Amino acid sequence: MNRRNFIGMAGGALAGAQAFALNTVKTSGSAGKASGKPNFLFMIADDLMFRTIGSINNPEVHTPNLDRLASQGCHFTHCFHQGSWTGAICVASRTMLLTGLTAFKAEKAIPGDQSAKIPVWGQTLRENGYRTFVSGKWHLDAVSLQRSFAEQANVGPGYLPSTPDMYNRPAPGNNWSPSDENLKGHWLHMNLWEGKSPDETRHSSEVYADATIHFLEEHARSGQDPFFVYLGFNAPHDPRQAPQKYLDMYPVDSIKIPPNFLPEHPFDQGQHRTRDELLAPFPRTEFDVRTHRREYYAIISHLDAQVGRILDALERSGQADNTYVIFTADHGLAVGEHGLMGKQNQYECSMRMPLMVKGPRVPAGKRVDEMVYQHSMFATTCEIAGIPVPKHVEFPSLAPMIFEEHTTPLYDAMFGWLNVLQRSVRTRQHKLIYYIQIDRHQLFDLEKDPWEMNDLINDPSYADVKAKMMTRLHELQVELGDPLVQENCGQRSTSDGM
Repeated sequence: MNRRNFIGMAGGALAGAQAFALNTVKTSGSAGKASGKPNFLFMIADDLMFRTIGSINNPEVHTPNLDRLASQGCHFTHCFHQGSWTGAICVASRTMLLTGLTAFKAEKAIPGDQSAKIPVWGQTLRENGYRTFVSGKWHLDAVSLQRSFAEQANVGPGYLPSTPDMYNRPAPGNNWSPSDENLKGHWLHMNLWEGKSPDETRHSSEVYADATIHFLEEHARSGQDPFFVYLGFNAPHDPRQAPQKYLDMYPVDSIKIPPNFLPEHPFDQGQHRTRDELLAPFPRTEFDVRTHRREYYAIISHLDAQVGRILDALERSGQADNTYVIFTADHGLAVGEHGLMGKQNQYECSMRMPLMVKGPRVPAGKRVDEMVYQHSMFATTCEIAGIPVPKHVEFPSLAPMIFEEHTTPLYDAMFGWLNVLQRSVRTRQHKLIYYIQIDRHQLFDLEKDPWEMNDLINDPSYADVKAKMMTRLHELQVELGDPLVQENCGQRSTSDGM
C-alpha cells in the first residue's frame, strides 16, 4: 500500500482490494532478528461497551470466543479511555493508544510537524525486530501507518456509511434492514477479491479476519521474526449490520431495556443532536432501544465469531503458546442508556471498554479490578517483549498487573473530557461530570448507583465528596495540561438545578 491508497480510504474506498496481497513498505529503520521474543495479536473493536461480554457481565449477549479469552487470560474490569478533542472519539482514543501520549499532548501529535519525531507503537516494535502487519480500521494518518506496518492487507476507512435511511429508525415507512447486503456499510462488494466471484459481498469483520488468518498461515510457513498483528474491526460501530442468522439470535421482544433508559437526556450535554444521536427518533421509545440493541448484539456476536476463527488459526499455526492475544475497544456506547445513542458523553457506558490479555504466563481467569487506561498497551507490550519503552510514552505498562498477584494501583482517579463541552473525574466510588457550556455538574455514587441514575450534586450529605471531586478534577486538568484550566472550569459555580 502506498500513501495515495490510504488517503483514498477517507472517501469510503476499501484499500487493498486484492485480498492477501501483503504490501511490503520499506523503512529506514533497521529491524534485525528478535530471537526469543513473543508474538502479539492485538484486536480492537469500535464502539464496544464494557457490558457486552456474555460470561463477564451480560449473559444476554452470545460471545463464546470472547468468553474463551476471558477464561484463559486476564480481564481488566475497569478499563477506560481518556476522552477526546472531537466527537469522533475513536480518533482520539486510538491516537493515545498508538502514541502513548496523554489527552492534550496526543491531540497535537499526529498529524503535524512533530509526528515524525514520535515513534508510534507499531514502528517501535518494527524497529526492534518485529514483523508488523495491519488489517482493518486505521483511522489515523498515512505517515504513521507506513512507518508502523511493513505488511498491510485490506486496511479500511474509519467509517463505513450505509444509505440515508439508516437514520431515524425504526419509523413508519423505513424498511432499512441490517442484513440487506445491498445497503453498503459493513457489506463490502469485493471486486478483484482473489479466488472469489466479482459479485461477492463480504462483511467487513470477515474481510479483516480473512486477511489476518492468511497472515498467520503464511507466517507459520515462512516466518522467523516475531510478529505484531494490529487488527481494527469497524464493528460493532453503526451501521450495525450482520447476517440474518445473528439477528435471529435476538428477537426484539426479548431484548432487555437498560435500567437507566430515558426517552431523552434531561438536558443538552453539548452533543444532543450529533450524528450518533440521529440514528433513533426523539423521544426514544422502549421499542426503539430494543431494536438498536438487538442489532448491536447481533453484530457483536458476528464479530465474536470472527475472533473465534482467528484464535483457531493461531492454534493451527503452532504459535499460540508464544503469542499474547489482546482484545479491547476504543470506547463504549450508550445505545439507549440515559436517552442517548452515541459515545459523546462521560457516562460509564461510553467511557469504559473491555480489555483482555491472554498469553504465556498469564494466569487463566485472572480478574483485575483496578482502574486502568486502554492506552497502556504500547508500554505493556514493550515491557513484555523486553524492549525499552520510548521516553515520550506517558501511559504506564500494565504488565505487573497481568503477571503479579499483588500490585499497587496506578491511579486514584480517571480523567475524561470531550473538547470544550465536558470534563469528568472518576474514583473507585464516585464520578463528577462537568458540562462547561451550561455550567452544570453531576455527581454519582457508583458503588450504590452503578447505572448513574441518581444525581447527588445538590445532596447536602455529599457536599464534602463534591468538593473533593471538584478539587481532584482541577488537579488532573493542571497535571494533563488542559487548556481550559485557566478558566478554573473544574471549580466554577455549582447552580446545577434543572
